[in-house]
Amino acid sequence: MSNHDRRTPRPGVEWEFDKISFSRDFSRNVVTKLLVERAEQGGWELDRVRISSDGIRRVILRRKIIRAVRTA
Repeated sequence: MSNHDRRTPRPGVEWEFDKISFSRDFSRNVVTKLLVERAEQGGWELDRVRISSDGIRRVILRRKIIRAVRTA
């Protein structure tokens, strides 16, 4: 359940965002392990976590987009 998005908060820096939802059935430890694994393998970092009243965790991850510049 991920949704990629791209934003440019300031000139020269681009971020890619990924939205993930975890049901309340997942413990805090399990969610932590899944997010750490995702960060280590994909270069993601935590941007925001929201826990709704029904217990669903909505997590937004981000990573920098590095553009290769061609030299002549």
